[in-house]
Amino acid sequence: MFIANPNVTHQPYPESLKDVMSVEKANESRQWLSRWSLLNPAGTPLYSLPDLAEELGVEQILVKDESVRSILGSFKALGAPIALVRLILRTFPEQRFAPHDLLEGKHADALAHFTVISATDGNHGRALAAAAQSIGCRCVVVLHANVSVEREQAIAAYGAQIVRITGNYDESVEKAASLAAEHGWMVVSDTSYEGYEVIPRDVMQGYGTLAAEVIEALKEGDGKTPPFTHVFLQGGVGGLAAGVASYLWEWYGEQRPVFVVVEPQQADCLYRSALTGEAAKATGSVDSVMAGLACGETSPLAWRFLQPCVDFFMIIDDAEAVAAMRRLAAGSARDIPLVAGESAVAGLAGLMHLVDSGAPAADIGIDEKSRILFISTEGATAPGLYADLVGETHTCVLSRQKVWSAAN
Repeated sequence: MFIANPNVTHQPYPESLKDVMSVEKANESRQWLSRWSLLNPAGTPLYSLPDLAEELGVEQILVKDESVRSILGSFKALGAPIALVRLILRTFPEQRFAPHDLLEGKHADALAHFTVISATDGNHGRALAAAAQSIGCRCVVVLHANVSVEREQAIAAYGAQIVRITGNYDESVEKAASLAAEHGWMVVSDTSYEGYEVIPRDVMQGYGTLAAEVIEALKEGDGKTPPFTHVFLQGGVGGLAAGVASYLWEWYGEQRPVFVVVEPQQADCLYRSALTGEAAKATGSVDSVMAGLACGETSPLAWRFLQPCVDFFMIIDDAEAVAAMRRLAAGSARDIPLVAGESAVAGLAGLMHLVDSGAPAADIGIDEKSRILFISTEGATAPGLYADLVGETHTCVLSRQKVWSAAN
């Protein structure tokens, strides 16, 4: 199911939005993160999948593989660390900390009693815990009932204190806020709410690195004409989509590609926002195998960027996500096998759904000349679940990937 956004525009990037998030600030964040030891200094690869493109009847499919961004296994490694660094710089201006020194742990003694807290579905909390450990401050992470023990252990491995609640993601966000108020801790969340926008902005700004790397990898001609026609982005609260789309919108201006946002049908908050014209709540159970996208409330800050630039919103079911995971893992003669977690494949699953549906694909302008970009946002961040869903372990897929690469 998809809808066209009635409020979309194809105008130059507005100055009012540039004051909040910009290419310049995103590039500054990228430079600060470049020396964090947990990040791959080379960035992440951008693969073309010609056999999949042929199967789906389009000219090209490009996938950015975030599974190798860092040992953390997801794109969240770009958001939480930069938000934590900027928070510390604002909180202790008199210390004149240098961003690189913070991430290298050179001021751990001074920050030993500084505590940050966040709710998470898994990846954001893991990235925040790792960043806090590198910097030397304390970290508390609130987990809701649907976060697996496997993900909890991955977060705790970076020294975070875990708080469990029985509710859903949105209730964990409320719990984090109440604990912060009670103890004087600082919330470092990737979703905004009333009176809380600065840190989520910094998180989204970090995601601009993804767009910058794509542009650099594909730059040709004047560099201002996009080499792809459509970009499919994951939903969730909207942070990733806003961070990437805003960068590409500012860079390409009126010539920007078509943006399509995809989310689980049980967590359709962005879809509902498009229907109502304002940041809205999901109508489903907010319980999806796509754990990182199982969010019940749209980030109001992210919506400020998504409402004017996302052309289409759509929802998919869990089975479609699993099918996309398996297709990427399988690879083919010309397509490299890829490890893509359950929340990584929403964009591809959305495209596959549209093509299978026939008429809707044409309505979105997808045809044999379309060049599609999507971002595989995570690897097997829950290895046990990945193996259950795909039918083989991620290490098996990586072994086949190695063989494929050697042969190609």
